[in-house]
Amino acid sequence: MPPTTPLYPLWWLIALRGLRRGEAAGLRWHDVDLDRGHLVIVNQRTTVGYRIIEGPPKSTASRRAVALDPHTVTLLRRYQQDQRRRATADGRAWRPDGYVFTDTDGHPYHPNVFTHRLQQLIAAAGLPPVRLHDLRHGAASLAHTAGADLKTVQDQLGQASIVLTADTYTSVLPAAQHKAAAPPPASS
Repeated sequence: MPPTTPLYPLWWLIALRGLRRGEAAGLRWHDVDLDRGHLVIVNQRTTVGYRIIEGPPKSTASRRAVALDPHTVTLLRRYQQDQRRRATADGRAWRPDGYVFTDTDGHPYHPNVFTHRLQQLIAAAGLPPVRLHDLRHGAASLAHTAGADLKTVQDQLGQASIVLTADTYTSVLPAAQHKAAAPPPASS
């Protein structure tokens, strides 16, 4: 998926930082500190049927700070600049609610749009079916394989239970299996 795909930063945050769909939908720019390299999850936009419910995150553990690496900061900074250009480009009224992921008028996307657009991209690429939530699982597995301990992964995902994080959100990737199979270093 090219970085120019309109919702690329959204997929990036879900797939590599583990945000939930509703957390990404409810994210506002005042909750993102690009200078310090983090964002805070304090709001979510979820659905019941097609009706949007906006409010605090799923649990106390879900209210969290999420660290952003330099590439993610650059990606979000570029996205914010593009959004500001769109807001002033054609003189249309721009809804000034400050959401990160908006349509061309500044209205926050309905969370179902994220799921639908991802399915379109996956189908167009000829890939096997992948659920949006699978990207979140992938974020956990990648972080754990990269060396993050389970407590860090749990905090990154905003999970209340480390058991849930271990059992549900991490997979053992081949590189981790090879690392575990390596003989211990020889003692001197």
